[in-house]
Amino acid sequence: TAFGTMDTAIEAIKQGAYDYLSKPINLDDLRLTVKRALDVRRLSGETAHLREILKDRYRIDTIIGKTPAMLEVYKLVAKVAQSSATVLIKGESGTGKELIARAIHYNSPRAEGRFIPVDCSSLAEGLLESELFGHVKGAFTGAVAAKRGLFEEAHGGTLFLDEVGDISPSLQSKLLRVLQEHEFKRVGGTESIKVDVRVIAATNKDLDTLIKQGKFREDLYYRLNVIQISIPPLRERRDDLVLLVSHFLNKYNSLNSKEVTGLSKKAMDCLMKYSWPGNVRELENCIERAVILKRRGLIETEDLPERITGVDGTLPREVPPVIPMKEMEKRSILHALEKARGNKKRAAEILGIDRRTLYRMAERYGIPLKKPRTNE
Repeated sequence: TAFGTMDTAIEAIKQGAYDYLSKPINLDDLRLTVKRALDVRRLSGETAHLREILKDRYRIDTIIGKTPAMLEVYKLVAKVAQSSATVLIKGESGTGKELIARAIHYNSPRAEGRFIPVDCSSLAEGLLESELFGHVKGAFTGAVAAKRGLFEEAHGGTLFLDEVGDISPSLQSKLLRVLQEHEFKRVGGTESIKVDVRVIAATNKDLDTLIKQGKFREDLYYRLNVIQISIPPLRERRDDLVLLVSHFLNKYNSLNSKEVTGLSKKAMDCLMKYSWPGNVRELENCIERAVILKRRGLIETEDLPERITGVDGTLPREVPPVIPMKEMEKRSILHALEKARGNKKRAAEILGIDRRTLYRMAERYGIPLKKPRTNE
C-alpha cells in the first residue's frame, strides 16, 4: 500500500494478510517477508497433516477388541466424545486408559486443541501443583521465572489426569475449584486465570473405598464421575487375544523390518492360559520381545518369557484355589480324628494341641464331640 495507516494495517490482517508493507518497498525486506510467509504456510500444512494422522490413529474403530464389554466401551466413547462432560476411566494398569482418553479427545470438537497427559502418581504434591497450575516468579526456591501450568497449556483442549486417586487431599480441593469455576490461581499468585479445558481422569484404584477412608473427596469424585467408562482386564476378554496379537505382530514386524508370520499353537495356548496381570501393555511387551528375538517364521514357546510358559518351558500349570484358613483347620481336625479312630487324646497329640483346645476348635467348626470327662 501507499497509505500506511493503522486502520488499513488492521483491516489487511483481518482479511488474512500475513504482513503489511508500505511503499517504497525495500526488496530485501520483501524477500524476507515472503520467505517467512511461505515458512508459516508450510508449517501450518505440516501441523494440519500431523493432526489428521493423530485423528486417524485414535479413531474409535482402531481400538482393538470385539467382546461385548469392549463394544460397550466403544459406544460410550462415541457418545461422550461430542460433549464436554468430564469423564472418569476406570481399569487396571495396562488396560489402555490413556488410549481411550485420546480416542475421546481426537473424536471431539476439541480435536484441534492439545491433549496433555499428566501422571499424577509420579510427582510429589508441590511439583504436581506447579505442573498443573503454574507459578509466579519467586513463589518458591528455584522459581526464577513465571511458568504457565498445564491447565493453561490445555486451554481449548483436553487435560488427562492419570492415576487421579493419588492426588493429595489439599490438591484435590484446588482441582475441584477448577472444575466448578473454570478458573485457578498460579502457585504464589493472586490473579484468577480463566480456562476452557475438558478434564478426563483415570484410576486403577477403588475411589469409593478411598472416600470411606477419608483419602478422596466425595464432591470431587462426583465432579469427575459425570460419565464413567470401565475397561475390562485382558483376562476377562480372552477372545480379543488373537486380534491383539495380530495387531502387535504387524506393528513390530514393520518397526523392526522382521517377517514373523505368527505364533505356534503351543505358544498361543500359553498366551490364552496366562492370567495377564499387566493386561494389554504386558501382552504388547511380550510380542515386541518375541519379534525382536525372532528372525522369521513362527513364534514358539521358547521365544516367550518364562513367566508365561513356566520355567521348564511347558504350559503354565493351573494354580489351585486358595483354601480359607478356617476350612483348613476344620479339615485337619476331621483328618486327625479319623486317623486316631475317634480317640480325642490321640487326635490332639497328632495336631500338637491339648484336648481342651481340640474341644474348643471342634465346637467352633461345628464338629460334634462328647464333652471331656474329668478322668479322661
